[in-house]
Amino acid sequence: MNTKFSEDIVPISVLKVNPGKIVKQVREVHRPVVLTSRGRGVAVVQDLNDYEAGLEKQAFMKAVVEGMVDLEEGREISLADIKKKLNVK
Repeated sequence: MNTKFSEDIVPISVLKVNPGKIVKQVREVHRPVVLTSRGRGVAVVQDLNDYEAGLEKQAFMKAVVEGMVDLEEGREISLADIKKKLNVK
């Protein structure tokens, strides 16, 4: 998801005049739009499905990193011990 500066940076006044255009754009191109006020970024508009997918990806990556740290620090349990603890054969 690379920003196209010619399309994805929009003055907030454009959002005020035609919000449907911005919503349609983020849905179709799957890139967030940066809203500006007086030349400075003030907000981001992003498709809800893209936002939720990003949150899921972030949570997954955090869990992977935490698992790797656990392994490096010796915090691991064998499959046999887990099965015994859960009373599974």
